Amino acid sequence: MEIYVNPEVREWEGLLSRNRRDDAAVEARVARIVERVRKEGDEALLALSKEIDGVVLPGLEVSADEIREAETLVSDELKAALRQAADNIERFHAAQFPRRVEVETVPGVRCMQRPVPIQRVGLYIPGGSAPLFSTVLMLAIPARVAGCPEVVLCTPPDKEGRIAPQILYAASLCGVTRIFKAGGAQAIAALAYGTKSIPKVDKIFGPGNRYVTRAKQLVSTSQVAIDMPAGPSEVMVMADETARPSFVAADLLSQAEHGPDSQVILLCTSRSFAEQVSREVERQLALLPRGGIARQALDGSRLVVMDSPQEMIRFANAYAAEHLIISMEHPWEVASKITAAGSVFIGNYTPESAGDYASGTNHTLPTSGWARAFSGVNTDSFLRKITYQEISREGLVALGGAIMTMAANEGLDAHRNAVAIRLSQE
Repeated sequence: MEIYVNPEVREWEGLLSRNRRDDAAVEARVARIVERVRKEGDEALLALSKEIDGVVLPGLEVSADEIREAETLVSDELKAALRQAADNIERFHAAQFPRRVEVETVPGVRCMQRPVPIQRVGLYIPGGSAPLFSTVLMLAIPARVAGCPEVVLCTPPDKEGRIAPQILYAASLCGVTRIFKAGGAQAIAALAYGTKSIPKVDKIFGPGNRYVTRAKQLVSTSQVAIDMPAGPSEVMVMADETARPSFVAADLLSQAEHGPDSQVILLCTSRSFAEQVSREVERQLALLPRGGIARQALDGSRLVVMDSPQEMIRFANAYAAEHLIISMEHPWEVASKITAAGSVFIGNYTPESAGDYASGTNHTLPTSGWARAFSGVNTDSFLRKITYQEISREGLVALGGAIMTMAANEGLDAHRNAVAIRLSQE
């Protein structure tokens, strides 16, 4: 990881850039996959499983027997950890449930807003080399808190056509029973368009690789809503002399091990500290089973030294990190000036891993700078807000003049007449 000391503002653009690859080929391939699933449904899903993953599946839906068997394959220790995490996630997300709003804006004019759950949601859970069973909790629990009547889950099988038992157990813990063996862009297409086996959903949630991300963006233009744009994982750590290099190095590596295109950035106050962290990263890296993956991610990562806390804050807001760790002497003071981040971790004893698993906050977060405009997944993500209004004749008398004047000035006479005709008759 290269160290940059007090970079000039004109150099920031390069330092803020993500590890993006040329996606032209990815986009073309995703478009073909999506169209194939749209036209051929289950047949395409089964064929693509064989072509892409080398898996021959007799069917797509996970059976009740497979779910029951999974429970016997998960250790009691992990079950207890999942229950503890689920309790915290549910407690935090239940506290977010919005209240109904009712206001009489003028006498006789009553306006309301009511939260309503999305009827059918699709959850995508990445598999691959590290099946993310924690993501099941992060998506299924808010869906349950919101009251979504139907929850459908897609996740890729392994080479033997099985789903990781930890994913099945986590889904069962959250009350999700409709689970399908489908991954990649093809799973997103199935959720968007529906197939004989997999129902069409109203909104798709969940992280994934470049193919999954591009598929979500593609289907969202015409077919289905998605939670947010999300790409490779990332973390930024803001640190001063009160931080511990070993802690910081561990936080950087915890994101780097996600994948070769993940990105980690240290933003600190001295070159000496940056060098200590760099040495500690190398020491810890040698001990990691996924060290090869993490090293590839580190090639596109960087250490940035800035003397001014104000410049550090400006840089952090410009980057808009998915995860932002603040290990500084007055972390809440710094945090109060952060305007763009997916989730913020305060102090030396708040590792990003806590938010990934069990503190209660959600780990499904905007990446690639999207934190400037998007929130992470939360209870509201699974709700719609419907507004209502009820107006008495007296209320329409009070409001009618303003409505008719505005309609007339927009040249919309029928709008004006809808009020005038009511006021002209008793």
